[in-house]
Amino acid sequence: MPGMETPAAEIVDRLYDAHGAILIGYLTRQLGGDRAKAEDLAQETLLRAWRHAGQLDLERGTARGWLMRVAQNLVIDTRRARSARPAEVGAVREEPAVVDTTDDLLTAMAVKQAMRELNRDQRLVLVHLYLRGFTAPETARALGVPLGTVKSRAFHGLRRLRAILEERDVVPA
Repeated sequence: MPGMETPAAEIVDRLYDAHGAILIGYLTRQLGGDRAKAEDLAQETLLRAWRHAGQLDLERGTARGWLMRVAQNLVIDTRRARSARPAEVGAVREEPAVVDTTDDLLTAMAVKQAMRELNRDQRLVLVHLYLRGFTAPETARALGVPLGTVKSRAFHGLRRLRAILEERDVVPA
């Protein structure tokens, strides 16, 4: 109806129908054949048309010129962005960081010394459980003692080991 404004979405639809193929073709040529980038820029051009729908007069035929000018500006912006960005480099092989293991080494030495101060039975149980990775039942079978004895020796051995290390101000990680 005369006097009623055309909704912005309808304007964009009409612009795309009338000029979309020409716009994408132009952008594809300007971008060296990159159709995906051309479609992205065409979408951005139409988004700007939607934002400025009130300024466009579809009946006067100025819309194509406006769209092409916006598209050209987007191409220029894209080229500027590419030239301003540093050149991309290939995959960089990351060198492993040098890890300072001095503290771990000193702690291991302190634990080893503290283990020597445990009685033989406690030390054997802890070695089987924590150094060899045995389960409590496996340790009981390997040492020929009941499961409860393994658990008791482990409990008392760890408690004694912790006390020795605390006396020496060693805090294992």
